[in-house]
Amino acid sequence: MPTVVGSARLSAKRSQPTGFSEHGFKRTSVAWFWIVTKSGHSQSNRLKERRLQVQESADKFVALVGERVRKARERRGISRRVLAELSQVSLRYLAQLEGGRGNISIALLGRVSLALDHRIEWLVGADDPWSSEVVRFSEFFRTATLDQRRQVMRLLDPGDPTRLREKRLCLIGLRGAGKSTLGKIVSKELSLPFLELNREIEEVSGIPANEVMALYGQEGYRRLERQALERIVATTSETVLAVAGGIVAEPETFSYLLRHFHTVWLKARPEEHMQRVRKQGDLRPMKGNPKAMEELRSILTSRESLYAQAEAVVDTSGRTLKQSTKDLVDVVRKLEVI
Repeated sequence: MPTVVGSARLSAKRSQPTGFSEHGFKRTSVAWFWIVTKSGHSQSNRLKERRLQVQESADKFVALVGERVRKARERRGISRRVLAELSQVSLRYLAQLEGGRGNISIALLGRVSLALDHRIEWLVGADDPWSSEVVRFSEFFRTATLDQRRQVMRLLDPGDPTRLREKRLCLIGLRGAGKSTLGKIVSKELSLPFLELNREIEEVSGIPANEVMALYGQEGYRRLERQALERIVATTSETVLAVAGGIVAEPETFSYLLRHFHTVWLKARPEEHMQRVRKQGDLRPMKGNPKAMEELRSILTSRESLYAQAEAVVDTSGRTLKQSTKDLVDVVRKLEVI
C-alpha cells in the first residue's frame, strides 16, 4: 500500500510541469512579462523612429516642391504677385509654398507615397507605374552607369547634332545682353540672314508680341514661341537668331533649340543689363519697382545654369561693341558654323 501511495505520489510529481512550482511559476511569469514588455518597447521605439522618418521626409518633400516652384517662377522672370494672379492662388499661400510650408495635402501625399514605398511621381504621373514601360525604363536609366546612359542616348537619339544644327546660330541671354544688336552685325559679317523670334511670333499670331502675352497669357505665348521656332527650323538651314531671355525656362522648347541650333550665351553683369535696357528707352523694368535690380539679379542667378548649356559664352561686360563683335565672330568660327 505504501508502495502504491509512493507510486501515485511519484506519478503526480512527474505529471507536474517543470518550473510550475509556486516560486517557479512566479519566476517564469516575471521572465515572460519582461520579455513581452521589452519586445513591446522595442516595437514602440521602431514605430516612433519610423514616424519621425516619415515626418522628416514629408518636410523635405514640401521644401523641395517649394524650391522648385520658386526656381520655376524666377526662371520665367515673374514676381510672386504675378504668379498669384495667373494661378489664382493667394499670395500668402505662394509665400508659404516657396518657404517650404505648403498645404498639408502636399505633405500627406508625400507620406502616403513613402508608406507605400512608391516614388511620388508614380502617384501623380501620367504613366501607370505597374504597366508602363516608360516608368520601367526610367528606373533602369536612373541606376545605369554614365557609359550605359550614353549608349542608350545614342540608340534613342541617333541624329548627328552637327547635321541637325546646320548653319543655324542662336544667341541667348537676358534682355540687354546685346542679342539683337550683335546679331544684326554678325549676320552681315557672316552673310547669314538675321531673325528675331519675337517677330516670327508676331507673324504666326498676327499681333504684336506684347499683345500676345496680354491676350493669351504666358502659356499661350510659349506655345506660339515653340511653333515659330519649329517653323524657322523647317524653312531655313542658315540664320542668326535672337530669342527672348525666358525661352530657357521652357524645358522642351529649350531642348529643341539646343538640338537644332548652335548656341552662344551673351553674358553681362546685372548692372549692364539694366543700363542697356534703359538706353533702349524702356523703363518698364524699373517703373514703380524699387527692387528691380534685386529681381534682375535673382533671375540671372536662377537661369545661369541653363544659359551655361550653350556651346559657347561671350562675356560683353566692359567691352565695346567692336570688341564684342570680334569676340562673337571668333567664337562662331571656332564652332565651325560657317
